[in-house]
Amino acid sequence: MKTGIAPFLADLTAGSVVKRRAAAAALGKSGSTAAIPMLAAALGDPHPAVRCEIVSALGRLADPSAVPPVIHALEDAEPAVRAAALAALGKLKDPTSVPAVIRLKNDRDVEVRIGTAVILGKLGDRRAVEPLNELAHDPFSEVREAAEAALLRFRE
Repeated sequence: MKTGIAPFLADLTAGSVVKRRAAAAALGKSGSTAAIPMLAAALGDPHPAVRCEIVSALGRLADPSAVPPVIHALEDAEPAVRAAALAALGKLKDPTSVPAVIRLKNDRDVEVRIGTAVILGKLGDRRAVEPLNELAHDPFSEVREAAEAALLRFRE
């Protein structure tokens, strides 16, 4: 569904966290790739929930021009933002994101490592096999299970 994005652009910089999150969500649902530069610029938002919504919106727009800002979000200090960026890259399915996703295999956050395994499996790129094998030996069973499930995709 394509809708006008102008009403939401000002709200991306509003004082209210609720308004900024709602604006990002609306822009993601708009279907308008014209929103990508504004969303990318807003990735510096001080609130992690807003940054999560922004990367989710970029993933929903499903345009290759959204890939670079989402890859940049993989370096966010907040684990929830990195996890949201992984999910967005899973929707974008761009093979250029594989090296950036692989770099998160040693992330300090368990949820991010789980997301890394899941997304590497979704992307289906052979470069992911060795990193997934490493994740299959993670100290946390949830990470190991996600890595093993992802590796099954390469054996099909």
